[in-house]
Amino acid sequence: MGGASKSVGLLRRAMWPALAVIVVGNFATYAVAGPNGLLAWGGYSRTLAERKAELARLEQHRKELRHRSALLSPDNADPDMAEELVRRDLGLVRPDEVVLPLE
Repeated sequence: MGGASKSVGLLRRAMWPALAVIVVGNFATYAVAGPNGLLAWGGYSRTLAERKAELARLEQHRKELRHRSALLSPDNADPDMAEELVRRDLGLVRPDEVVLPLE
């Protein structure tokens, strides 16, 4: 019976260090291969570049929309822009006119 109690004592002494190694190993695995780990940095760089390109495109579109809205200011509306919108939205085209859509 002395051998069995030595085995149990050895297992009890090894249990806490083994548990600590498992916990530290788990954290290390997530630090390297987790969703926010070292291996995800390449994906973040790629996503950042895509988002910057999308932001530049959206800022250009916003600039164009601001320009168009400035042309339609109630104080000083651009006659060509107003005519274009009225004709497009209300369908006021004479039979002898040819409409060339730009979009």
